[in-house]
Amino acid sequence: MTTLLDLAVPRTLDTLVERFGNGHRGFAIEAWLFEGPASRREAEARLSTAGVTARIRSAYKPLVHHFLEEAPETNRHLSVELPAHEAAPEGRFKLEAYPLAALIGKTTLSFASGSEALAYRVRSGEGAWTSVFAPNRVGPDHLGNQTLTPCGWLRVRDAAGKTVEDGPIETEYETVFRRVMTAIAEHRWPSAPPFFPALDISATLPGIETELAYGDEVLSTSEALHEEFYFSILEYLKHRAGLAANERTLQPGQIVPDIVTADGPARVTVAVRASVERKPLSGPEHWEDADRPLAPAQIAALTDALGGEKRDIASVQGRSVLARIYDGEGPAFLLSAAQHANETSGIVGALRAAQTLRAEGRRFALIPCENPDGYALHHQLRARNPRHMHHAARYSALGDDVEAREAAPFHEKAARLDLIEAVGARMHLNLHGYPAHEWTRPLTGYVPAGFALWTIPKGMFLIFRHHPGIGDKARPFLEALTAHLAEDAELAAFNATQIATWKAHAGEVPFPVINGIPCMVNEHTRQTVPFQLITEYPDETIYGSAFRLAHTTQMRATLEAVRLLREGYL
Repeated sequence: MTTLLDLAVPRTLDTLVERFGNGHRGFAIEAWLFEGPASRREAEARLSTAGVTARIRSAYKPLVHHFLEEAPETNRHLSVELPAHEAAPEGRFKLEAYPLAALIGKTTLSFASGSEALAYRVRSGEGAWTSVFAPNRVGPDHLGNQTLTPCGWLRVRDAAGKTVEDGPIETEYETVFRRVMTAIAEHRWPSAPPFFPALDISATLPGIETELAYGDEVLSTSEALHEEFYFSILEYLKHRAGLAANERTLQPGQIVPDIVTADGPARVTVAVRASVERKPLSGPEHWEDADRPLAPAQIAALTDALGGEKRDIASVQGRSVLARIYDGEGPAFLLSAAQHANETSGIVGALRAAQTLRAEGRRFALIPCENPDGYALHHQLRARNPRHMHHAARYSALGDDVEAREAAPFHEKAARLDLIEAVGARMHLNLHGYPAHEWTRPLTGYVPAGFALWTIPKGMFLIFRHHPGIGDKARPFLEALTAHLAEDAELAAFNATQIATWKAHAGEVPFPVINGIPCMVNEHTRQTVPFQLITEYPDETIYGSAFRLAHTTQMRATLEAVRLLREGYL
């Protein structure tokens, strides 16, 4: 193991209490930190005993925290004027206010452009306007681009009421991220990828872990830091290799952030490991009614129980890709799931659908878990933080997107290519998921770079790809498929709620909504089948009845799509 960084950073909250706890009687301070409400209230009380008036707020999603902690409940219309900083991308602060529209119940909400650079203005009914400060600063990000980023802030008035300090401060949350990225940039990496088998970033630091009273929403600074580390390191390595930020073919190795929220000083280590060890978790006892993701051993056993012709293809780390061919009637197709291994509902949906398809005697191929190395990592990360999205498990052990590989060795992708050719597939049913709660990157501009479409959920939706010249089949197929899916009242209500909240914070859904289900259609020349249907269900990471609805919807979408294929829609 090679250690790149081993760092302890004092807790900013403790530093402030220490600084103002002696000799500052009569002072008043306001601070904005990446800390939860309980620790902030405790610090305020400690300062109060020293004669200092303190109000310590959240630097992360300040408007949402304002309504959670300070704003009185109201049944009147809420008006919000958004910050107007010149460096803010369009819609940034409206997204940062998510999911306020869903938290205020029957109260109506309207957003308008404001005039203050770093403050929301809020009014209930015809009452007075309240200013809610949004601490941000402009500075270079991990790629050297000037970016408007949430930050810590300190405002101090002396005993005479004079403002003696008012500006950004670097919290331990920001310091940990900056020092990790500096260590990555200063390390001498090999000239060609892969650069490492596994790059571990282990951090323990204070933060926010608050579940919200809407859907799967949670405010989590540790989850946000996982996302920052994973994507920022990947983006830096792409930049270093001269690749575009949205390029999915770089194979740096497996980047593994492990972030834990705890009181006390922050501690972070960065290390390159020469080997990878994954600890298995148990899965649900009743898999067809599963309330959580299946264990890897369960997936293998259930695939074996379906029989069929095995195609032995190994992952980069030596796991079986579980590719199977089933002989039968009708136009052939490929059914796959977990190309992105943190999208787990498709695995259960694919296996449930495969049972029915086998009983019906259909000809098809199956890959229930296309990225087994990523899935093993996802199970490890869920043991520590079961509610997080864990995008570190999205890609393969090589760090690339399995689908994006364009040259041998194909490793996991070889299963897809082999099965499509072996059965003569006309359609690929590719079951996916996406974040079930808000996805943020607060230290690099807040909205995830390259993934703005995925930052907040908008219900179950579909992506339909087709070869040139046959796009006229898309609309009739999607009309029939979505009409069938919309017969499920629970799914219809779920989609309606999520789409309404999306509209409140992000505007209109950027593609057609058919029978209550958004549908994106595009021509695609690189896929090896004429038609590919991609399901997208917000399943990162859900449990209980929410997970059951997810995999049931994946199954229903699969079976209906196959029926329409047989009936000549495609």
